Amino acid sequence: MDALKKYCIDFLQTQKFDALALGVLRFEDNSFTCFQLEKSPPLIFESGEKIYFDLASLSKPLTNSLAFFSEPERLGPEGELLLNHRGGLPAWGLLPKRGWKEIIKSFPIKESQTLYSDYSALRFMLEFNEKKGPSLHEVAQMTWDKEVLFWKDLQDEHRTIQYGYARGKPNRAKVHDPNAYNIDDYVPHAGLFGTVSGVCRTLLNFEQKFNLVAQMENALSRPHERFVFGWDTVADPNNTLAGNGCGSRTFGHLGFTGTSIWIDPVKKLGHVLLTNATKNFWHDKQRLNAFRKGLGEHIWQKK
Repeated sequence: MDALKKYCIDFLQTQKFDALALGVLRFEDNSFTCFQLEKSPPLIFESGEKIYFDLASLSKPLTNSLAFFSEPERLGPEGELLLNHRGGLPAWGLLPKRGWKEIIKSFPIKESQTLYSDYSALRFMLEFNEKKGPSLHEVAQMTWDKEVLFWKDLQDEHRTIQYGYARGKPNRAKVHDPNAYNIDDYVPHAGLFGTVSGVCRTLLNFEQKFNLVAQMENALSRPHERFVFGWDTVADPNNTLAGNGCGSRTFGHLGFTGTSIWIDPVKKLGHVLLTNATKNFWHDKQRLNAFRKGLGEHIWQKK
């Protein structure tokens, strides 16, 4: 991990954000290694106070995909379309705190081309919760590690870092996503916070309970759309944010705040990247994406 730490330190020193965490998962022996960094000067906390990062859209597979694997009987064909962003709902729009459910429910579900959609993730929750059984939140919590939390459950002892500004003040312990903030209640499209070790343990729990890696490898060995069981996939292994050198069956997800998960089911290897890339601005992720690619390439080649 020393080479990876140096690579991450060198990158972080050139960025306008100031925190980064990396975990590398080995599914063959159900293990992971991880570290977190902060600038001024870079310090490595391997057993110190852990940072809870805003996971952003990593919330989707860590919630909706978990629900699919946990209780597939509660999903009909429409539920699978919503899970995989093929239900014909708009991608995004600013929602109010009151009446947002009615807005989301007003759109007909109809099979469509893939359109990555926060509305689709929200509708998935509404449809799931209408079926008899535990709520989506309750189902997902059964697999989450204790260091993965809904943002409203953060306490003073959970150390967070800045993600932009909210009402002119630095945003530290509040979700960065505006709809998750406006709704001010549990939603699955964004809103989870977690430590890098907590996310890694959650993924290993996911694997142990539902055989995630083998099931995804099997599904991805057949022709498929972009999203499979709620996970994004790699279109071109030679040009991907997962990093060159991953296999064609690699799956994962990105988060707006500068987070990502990628898993190669053939190599049985994965990695988790957490950052606060939206500390000062959000629109320029060119260097972050170049780093994502280089980081993945380094990890896949070491297998």
